[in-house]
Amino acid sequence: GDADRVMILDQNGNVADGDQIMGLFASRWADAGRLNKGTLVATVMSNLGLERFLNDKGLNLERTNVGDRYVVESMRANGFNLGGEQSGHIVMTDYATTGDGLLAGLQFLAAMIETGKPASELIKVFETVPQMLKNVRYGEGADPLSEAPVKAAIAAAEADLVGKGRLLIRRSGTEPLIRVMAECVDEALLEEVVDGIVAEVEAVATVSA
Repeated sequence: GDADRVMILDQNGNVADGDQIMGLFASRWADAGRLNKGTLVATVMSNLGLERFLNDKGLNLERTNVGDRYVVESMRANGFNLGGEQSGHIVMTDYATTGDGLLAGLQFLAAMIETGKPASELIKVFETVPQMLKNVRYGEGADPLSEAPVKAAIAAAEADLVGKGRLLIRRSGTEPLIRVMAECVDEALLEEVVDGIVAEVEAVATVSA
């Protein structure tokens, strides 16, 4: 590729999650008075744990649609200087106008040097909230999200998750798929709400002959 993403492994061979890296950078930049408007930009797919971590520090998480272009658009429109995706695509507009894996790697090395901490500590700055994602394929001409039973299942799930987690339902931009994603500290409830919505979507997602 074009080296726009960073992949970090700690001394034990564990791969760092992009949300953890962004949380580390945002926290350090905020402490140094460098995080514009106290805000990190990430997509709707970033873990709820990241949002809670930032909020506990008095910082904000601005969510966008999936795709680095939407992250960059929000940063430019609102004057934010740090954003990215779970994939390790991190944009730091103080240094570049797009993602740069080398720059992100250098930022992480700087954090190791300045804190004296090993990578294993720096790639775990917050506890992630359990997440479940399931994809449901639908047939040509079908529109599962407009069906009453699906709408009812989504509404019920949202009510169940109030104060406990979040729900994200979206169509794939490249395939006839409905993506059902939820996050919740209660893993039994998490499985229940996702499976409930998936069952209703499957019931109306008849594949045409």
